[in-house]
Amino acid sequence: MITICIIEDLPEIRGSLEQLINNQDNLKLLFAVDNAEEGIPLLQENNPDIAIIDINLPGINGIDCIRKVKDNCPNTQFMIFAIYENDEKVFDALAAGASGYMLKKTPSDKMIEAIIDLNNGGSPMSGQIARKVINFFNEKKKPTHEALTKKENEILLLLSKGFLYKEVAHKLGITIGTVTQHIHNIYEKLHVNNKTEAINLVYGKK
Repeated sequence: MITICIIEDLPEIRGSLEQLINNQDNLKLLFAVDNAEEGIPLLQENNPDIAIIDINLPGINGIDCIRKVKDNCPNTQFMIFAIYENDEKVFDALAAGASGYMLKKTPSDKMIEAIIDLNNGGSPMSGQIARKVINFFNEKKKPTHEALTKKENEILLLLSKGFLYKEVAHKLGITIGTVTQHIHNIYEKLHVNNKTEAINLVYGKK
């Protein structure tokens, strides 16, 4: 039996979730409340298997709710329930400790599948959310010149041709300090530690 709690402020959505869970023989609803202030102590007291939490709660929001209880509920898996798919909030939720992120328009059968998947150690996400996460990590895995700005590419190209920092600054009409800052940004974006690594990665040169 998978034990579940719900923290959702919209009555109609909370009611639909309650009904959905109560209709499943393998799911048990422990409580459903409309705010994190009430939900936090109940979470810590009940330690459910799954906590479904609205991201945009009044008062303490869903992400902060997870942050506050995560350490005290080591056996609970957290699922964010959201209307929208805001990029920043997706990653904030995952960083806070959420293992699932489902949109409220998710069909009932998919929601049940997501709950079971989460309980089995998966990380269920609505299709739109999963694509955002995949795209994010795909971009992180492609540290090429495409990740650099036009100015950063110009600087790296000149460095690859053997120009010194002061010569690059003169050619581009910027200060050496600005060149240095751009180079720092290049290293961060390409995940390298020095000029040689950056040039070798982008241009295949030593």
